[in-house]
Amino acid sequence: MRAYRELLAASDPDVFATLSGEEARQRSGIELIPSENYTYPEVLAVLGSVFTNKYAEGYPGRRYYGGQEFTDRVEELARERACRLFRCEHANVQPLSGSPMNQAVYLGLLEPGDTILAMDLSHGGHLTHGAPVSHMGRLFRFVRYKTDPATGAIDFDAVAALAREHKPRLVLCGYTSYPRDLDYAAFKNVADAVGAYTMCDASHYAGLVAGGVMGNPFDCGFDVVTTTSHKSLRGPRGGMILCRRELAARIDKSVFPGLQGGPHMNVIAGIAITLGKALDPAFADYARRVLANARCLAASLTARGVKLVTGGTDNHMLVADTQASFGLDGRAAEGLLDEAGMTTNKQILPDDPNPPLRPSGIRVGTPAATTRGMGEAEMEQLAGWMAEVLSRPGDAELRRSVREDVASLCARFPVPGLE
Repeated sequence: MRAYRELLAASDPDVFATLSGEEARQRSGIELIPSENYTYPEVLAVLGSVFTNKYAEGYPGRRYYGGQEFTDRVEELARERACRLFRCEHANVQPLSGSPMNQAVYLGLLEPGDTILAMDLSHGGHLTHGAPVSHMGRLFRFVRYKTDPATGAIDFDAVAALAREHKPRLVLCGYTSYPRDLDYAAFKNVADAVGAYTMCDASHYAGLVAGGVMGNPFDCGFDVVTTTSHKSLRGPRGGMILCRRELAARIDKSVFPGLQGGPHMNVIAGIAITLGKALDPAFADYARRVLANARCLAASLTARGVKLVTGGTDNHMLVADTQASFGLDGRAAEGLLDEAGMTTNKQILPDDPNPPLRPSGIRVGTPAATTRGMGEAEMEQLAGWMAEVLSRPGDAELRRSVREDVASLCARFPVPGLE
């Protein structure tokens, strides 16, 4: 790796400067975006390996190019480990990211124009769960359920009523900004009553499912679970589709040749490494610490008067209403915290009256901080700094001082691979 860095520095100093700058940013600041994490050094190594050179269109044993002995084996390792980790019957590890991963499921199991029942975007759903601006929102008819405005809970009587009225072919759960676990048995009952497939997009919290601290949809008989391989799993940026054996051929055909061509074998090798790490008992301890840190951060912010969507968290993330708490929209809050060395992301709230680029809240998570080794004491520190910075938006000197404190804290907890 050092030799590659030296080569890059000599051959393209402009690109090398951006790489060095990003490394410095990650070292000295704290990453609190819940969908971001620090991958394993072994994954970084394999992403820059000779697997990048190999074109492997097709599936193990059924490729369209020769020279596949080792690509076949590494993809088989990834599939075997995914099935073992998530207790499923089949795994496709070729999707290039989360969006095509979900698209492959819709296009593999449904016909254009079919109805999908999914979570409303402003209540925690995902862009690929039928937002009108997405291509899938144009191809399929999405009906959206919401959460209770008072409690943040999902009203399954209302979900069931929507299902009876609209007769979806697919009932979809999972989220991007919902800080609670899900009742998979209740979703399965809704789907069974109307003869629909069940699908869960667990991309944001799959690491907690793998670690055994959150529920597994397959334990309740789900048909399909999708997940990205980074976020709480700590892997490279790719996607996986996990499903029942009866759906395997349709899913595989939908991914290739239906939606994409050659897989990124360097990423698949990284996924295999990631899943191997997640099968180690140490990963379950990591998942427990991610959850404990999130609950501590939520409690510490609440104690400082911060209003949280649903009042707390069951997972790795929390959503803060900065408009109600500090009179700041999410874009302003994100910018202030960024100046202070704490990276968050602006976030729409349920039925948010503000537009998506200037929403009413921010989303905060603990996977990356936990990866660095931080614990509950550090979460309390972070909550104090966040509340102080947001309560004094005109104090630039405070943000400078907090940024120095954050950098000192981060120096005690190196980023894996950047020590």
